[in-house]
Amino acid sequence: MGSRGKERALLIRYTMFMLGLAIMSFGIVLMIQADMGVASWDVLHIGLAKTFGLTIGIWSQIVGAVVILLSYLIANVKPGVGTILNMVLIGWFLDLFIWLDIVPLADNLLTKVCWFTAGILLFAIGLGMYISPRLGAGPRDSLMLALNERMGWSIQRVRFTIEVMVLVAGWLLGGPVSIGTLLLAVFTGPLIQRTIPFWEHVMRRPYRLIGEEQVNG
Repeated sequence: MGSRGKERALLIRYTMFMLGLAIMSFGIVLMIQADMGVASWDVLHIGLAKTFGLTIGIWSQIVGAVVILLSYLIANVKPGVGTILNMVLIGWFLDLFIWLDIVPLADNLLTKVCWFTAGILLFAIGLGMYISPRLGAGPRDSLMLALNERMGWSIQRVRFTIEVMVLVAGWLLGGPVSIGTLLLAVFTGPLIQRTIPFWEHVMRRPYRLIGEEQVNG
């Protein structure tokens, strides 16, 4: 691949990465506004915001930084540029979408179900999109993938175990826990088990963007 081809490939990869982060963040905001319960990590972020102040996005960034450190100490996972960008940009996207007030708080059952269903689907789609260019998984997903590789557990099992622990901590801090939280814990793993391979296939076939030079470069 020539210089121009490499530049084009890199642009496509970063575009997919950024778009995935934005879609995933919007999915999180939809679930927050559905008021049916949020994912474990967001229970923690909201609980921290309620207890100590600051915004949900800022706490997402702080927790991400702590998880990066833990991933390095426990699994020797060194953060790449993509990991740092993930930590910073998701926090910004969350606060931006909440500030823009694009999605009103759901005030009836039908709206709650619609917001929640759309949120979990967009979350899984966005996660697969940002992982597929292989620019580096986010802090939480880096830990998930590292444990998946080191322990030999499935992604569903690793994610479920981590999120139960985070959920308890968030609940103790006053984060919102409801039926949606349970549904997310059960269904998010199987969904991303499908979206990650799908988007990797999308990136690989027409653009040949997933190869040793892209993974390691």
